[in-house]
Amino acid sequence: MGNVTLRKKKLKDGKVSLYLDYWPPIVIEHNGQATRREFLKLYIYPDTNDPLIKKENRSALELAKAIRAKRLVQIRNQEYGFKEARVSFDLVDYYQEVVQQKRSQHSLANYKAWKASTRYLIKFFGKSFEGSALSNAKILKYREFLLYTANLRINKRKLARNTAVKYFNFFLSVLHKAYEDEHLDKDISLKIAPIKEEETHREYLTIEEIKTLWNTPIEPDVIKHICIFSAMTGLRYSDVSKITYEDLRKDNEVVYIKLTEKKTRNSYLHPIPQAAFEIIQNQPAEKGLIFTGFSYSQVARKIKPWIKDAGIDKDISFHNFRHSYATLQLAAGTDIYTVSKLLGHKNLATTQIYTKVQDQNRVKAANRLNISLDD
Repeated sequence: MGNVTLRKKKLKDGKVSLYLDYWPPIVIEHNGQATRREFLKLYIYPDTNDPLIKKENRSALELAKAIRAKRLVQIRNQEYGFKEARVSFDLVDYYQEVVQQKRSQHSLANYKAWKASTRYLIKFFGKSFEGSALSNAKILKYREFLLYTANLRINKRKLARNTAVKYFNFFLSVLHKAYEDEHLDKDISLKIAPIKEEETHREYLTIEEIKTLWNTPIEPDVIKHICIFSAMTGLRYSDVSKITYEDLRKDNEVVYIKLTEKKTRNSYLHPIPQAAFEIIQNQPAEKGLIFTGFSYSQVARKIKPWIKDAGIDKDISFHNFRHSYATLQLAAGTDIYTVSKLLGHKNLATTQIYTKVQDQNRVKAANRLNISLDD
């Protein structure tokens, strides 16, 4: 619970200034500034025998005590724009604790992104920052910092906008969690607009290119299998790498994979085509994990040379195989709602990015018949 203490400060001219000392610091909502001190503009004059000055000193001291009592009530009742932090906590330490939790909850790539975001948080807030001093103004300044700061890994380059989007979303999610954990008395993240994502071209593979890759050798061969399997099923690396034979289900010649959502722990059946099931049948294991004998770093390192060996001039990572699945499904006429469900998207807007790829393809197709009539 917060506290307010009446203190005195001796000035150069001999007067003593009366002020209030707050703990934990208060945040004044109208300007977003955090402070521990409130100077009352009340003064006492020590070492005097003048009865009038003594009377003024008593009046100033009584008024200061009355203001102190009023401020304490205001803080306790969270009135007049003041707020009391429920629990004093260090924002930077708390953020790093959340990052460490991601290590076991998410993929290695996702954890590394969270870990990288910590460097920017510390550069802006320092190695320690009192959570109760956080304000809308401070959050907006951090938002602006991410938009214009240099890339800490490549100093000559500005931090990519979509990376800033990701890091700021991480930050807002931590603020929301801090509210849920009762470190903050308000969910301050709800009042802050996220950074708008910059539209980028999402590379994908055509059916012909997928066939070409299947016929292009790569060592170990399992890397080819998991990449093409992702293109046929739309599954993320984190899902493909953890599928077991015990997750397979078969109903009326249709093969399903039982998947479990990380957050809700709810299970659902994901249908896969026969060609994807044949890839499973080609694996040496008979129980436990289906795909074995690789690591994420090994997969990430070998994909680009494999793409180049296949004669494909595209910047492809593992996630682009999932993009290919979504884009090819839409191109084949599958409605966007079904594609969204197959990809496991919570929001239809997330799936709509793939419709833009299809729009670009239609424009390219139209321009192929750009006949010069003058000839």
